[in-house]
Amino acid sequence: MAKLESNLKTMVLSLLGVCAVASGLLGYMNKITEGPIAESKLKTKLAAIQQVVPEFNNNPGEEKYTIPSDLGELECFPARKDGQLVGTAISSQTNKGFSGTIVIMVGIKPDGSLINTAVLDHKETPGLGSKMVEPKFREQFMGKNPETDKIKVKKDGGTIDAITAATISSRAYCDAILRAWNAYQKGGKK
Repeated sequence: MAKLESNLKTMVLSLLGVCAVASGLLGYMNKITEGPIAESKLKTKLAAIQQVVPEFNNNPGEEKYTIPSDLGELECFPARKDGQLVGTAISSQTNKGFSGTIVIMVGIKPDGSLINTAVLDHKETPGLGSKMVEPKFREQFMGKNPETDKIKVKKDGGTIDAITAATISSRAYCDAILRAWNAYQKGGKK
């Protein structure tokens, strides 16, 4: 077998071959993991819906609708018990987190008060901003109505205790809740 001469042409062809194989493998792996990733995200969303609204007997995913927001469309999942609306779960987000976007599910009663919240996705600092998933922080929002209660951290004149050493993350969480609530008030009551 003849030995290939090491010149620019051979090196470029070798590099192109390696890149073609690597990109083909990456594309293939993306294709086979696409379905399971989407299924996992849907399961996470459905679990969050059950966590943020009262007991329901409809399928909120089938009745899903969207409402406009300044960061794009917000998904709304109406929860009904025997045909009566008991709450709406809204997938909201904010780009004001310390480490980027925070996505949460917000449960809102028909009267506009908050039922519960759940974190869907975040990249906040472990041990600091990531404490937003803990009940001690999230339960502060339960029963509050942004129309009468200031959904801001106490440092900003609100009623919410910020996470220690994670005020930016706490502010972002409040922002995501208010984004959902404002969109719901403008056109999400269905």
